[in-house]
Amino acid sequence: MTSNVPKAASAQPGISAGSVMQVFALALVIAALSEWLGPLPIELGVGKVVLLPMIWALLIGLILGLLAKRMPKPVSLGLHSQHLAAAVLSCALFLFIAKLGLMVGGSLPQLAKVGWGLALQELGNLIGCVLLGMPVALLLGIKREAIGATFSIGREPGLAIVGERFGMDSPEGRGVLAEYITGTLIGAIFISLLAGFVASLGIFHPIALGMGAGVGSGSMTAAAVGAISAQYPERANDIATFAAAANLIATTLGTYLTLFISLPLAVRAYRFLEPILGRNRKAVAVQEAAPAAHEVVHVPALNLGMRLLAWVYVGFLVLVGNQIGYGIPMLDALPGIALIVAVVLVGDLIYMGTGRKLPAVCWISFVAMALTFPAVPYAAEVAAITSKVSFLAMITPMLTFAGLSLAKDIPAFRRLGWRIVVVSLMANAGVFLAAAVIAQFFVSNM
Repeated sequence: MTSNVPKAASAQPGISAGSVMQVFALALVIAALSEWLGPLPIELGVGKVVLLPMIWALLIGLILGLLAKRMPKPVSLGLHSQHLAAAVLSCALFLFIAKLGLMVGGSLPQLAKVGWGLALQELGNLIGCVLLGMPVALLLGIKREAIGATFSIGREPGLAIVGERFGMDSPEGRGVLAEYITGTLIGAIFISLLAGFVASLGIFHPIALGMGAGVGSGSMTAAAVGAISAQYPERANDIATFAAAANLIATTLGTYLTLFISLPLAVRAYRFLEPILGRNRKAVAVQEAAPAAHEVVHVPALNLGMRLLAWVYVGFLVLVGNQIGYGIPMLDALPGIALIVAVVLVGDLIYMGTGRKLPAVCWISFVAMALTFPAVPYAAEVAAITSKVSFLAMITPMLTFAGLSLAKDIPAFRRLGWRIVVVSLMANAGVFLAAAVIAQFFVSNM
């Protein structure tokens, strides 16, 4: 009996056709069900949060992973499938980046009007995490782990920076691992609820909130953009455009600025504040919080054929969600999805052809922006075709795969202790809020 799974899957070492079919089938059901459930607004006194389809998708995927041993075999999501889902997530985020890039290209003249705002709001990403996270860490009795947990949002570049500077077995290394795991597991949910609640207060301009959403993490940016847009549906495209521009700055320059600004700032803040806030606090050991490295980053590296399969299939999920959640027929949106997949493929090929010196998301963004830049021929036609694909419909499949991949990190998460989790979340909140505050000064008249 022959398998219907494309050869790209079976040709990928370490990835079984069975896992591919299981993960893809579950993702289809979860994404479609989540879009059908729709948004659920919850009033919280002075503000409100909206549980969007992307949150349903993330939670359903997580529950399936946690109940894997009790589920029938076809839906029993083992570790191998969870790692595969994490790998597909990394690929899927490229489609979201391409969609945002296509929106940014046509809005570059508008972005230029707040150029300094986009540049300076990145300072919020650099200092916000330290300003909010470090005092909380010291008041809770956390010592040098606070440096690793509060100097950034703790994505892969943060792991590399701390690993090279202090070593991953150091207190700083344990802190950044804690931030990484916390962000991986609940970062998207947390930033979605926070961004939605802050947006509902009416304190910030929606464009400033969009800039604040560009934190340098694809999944967290997607979650924040979705939550803010739910509060300001009439400005949804503008919010996504400015978030994409801010996220591109954070991605391209953020690693270097983190290395030379925010990490030294965290070290100095710790040395200054620890004698004041932490002197009489009982030190809390976080030694048991750090899992082995393979528990944190242990996803298969997908070859080009498997990446292309992932992009095409995620594009199909977007078409399904686009029709269920936003009423756009699949055939009408198909040319837009095809163009987005083509942009991702071209950007990825340039990334590999240039020796991987710049992140792939940068090349994908550059290609996408070039296609819709007003001076480029057929830019208006490209924008019209891709506008039929709702960027909110693209977020749900991303977080579907995120949810399917999360259960594997629960054992490490349990060892962190509630204090370091609180500190990690405060650092994430600080990045978003500080960037939004700075951006507010530049967009209040827009």
